[in-house]
Amino acid sequence: MHSSLRKNGSRPAASLGWRNLGWRSVAYALSVVVSLFLLNEAWHWIAGQPTLRIALASGAIAAFATALGVVPMLVTRAPGRRIHDTLLGFGAGVMLAATCFSLIIPALASAQEQGHGPWGASIITGGGILLGAACLMLLERTLPHQHFFGGAGTESAQRIRRLWLFVFAIVLHNIPEGLAIGVSAAGNDAARAAALATGIAIQDVPEGLVVALALSSVGMGKWKSALLGAASGLVEPVAAVLGAAVLIYSQPMLPWGLAFAAGAMLFVVSHEVIPESHRQGHELFATTGLLVGFVLMMILDTALA
Repeated sequence: MHSSLRKNGSRPAASLGWRNLGWRSVAYALSVVVSLFLLNEAWHWIAGQPTLRIALASGAIAAFATALGVVPMLVTRAPGRRIHDTLLGFGAGVMLAATCFSLIIPALASAQEQGHGPWGASIITGGGILLGAACLMLLERTLPHQHFFGGAGTESAQRIRRLWLFVFAIVLHNIPEGLAIGVSAAGNDAARAAALATGIAIQDVPEGLVVALALSSVGMGKWKSALLGAASGLVEPVAAVLGAAVLIYSQPMLPWGLAFAAGAMLFVVSHEVIPESHRQGHELFATTGLLVGFVLMMILDTALA
């Protein structure tokens, strides 16, 4: 029987399995080598640009703050829904204040410094805001994802799919924050950029917890939810570097970039954060959190500027 298999050109299953495993190992090794090469080249490129280094460092601080936020989930009981909604409102307030004081006002000033009058600066800034919101709206409709703040159920047949939809939603939500950090770092006001990065890092602490709780609500284990919640902020330094890189090589795009990031953040706050903070009937607590977050970010912006 074995001889007939050899004559027919067949291979034993074990032999095919080892061959497939060998090819997979080679492909994996090549992917690791290519990834390390690209990371090394990217690091040398970033190291040669002070603005990119600032953007990367600021984005990394925000990512660390997101990871820090999941610690309470591991050492204490999960907060109640009222505290959850208050934290959501706080994050929304910080993002709204950052949008106004660290993005829109600098966008108007930058456009006027480039020679545009009040009407021209307003039109450029308004157009950038609408463009940023439209891009996020398009991504929100195009990418298959689930609103990661809302409950999603725990049906076993759909569990894996729901988890991946949550991952897409998390990435989508954090892109505007990273872009805001990057375009602010590419501007000429280092103090304002520091205020924005500080404010986003502060609101990323409760956001990391909220993300981990959302993942836990669809059936993921506590430690896995915490790990993925901590990793959800890693997109921010990447987006920060990309946003800063675009504006480094095109300074006339600075007001557009600032306004674009503002529009993207406004879309996320209006479409995701505020509605969810009001969904369980805790509007007063969510609004209080929003006001506290807004005022805190305003103080940071004016004190550090």
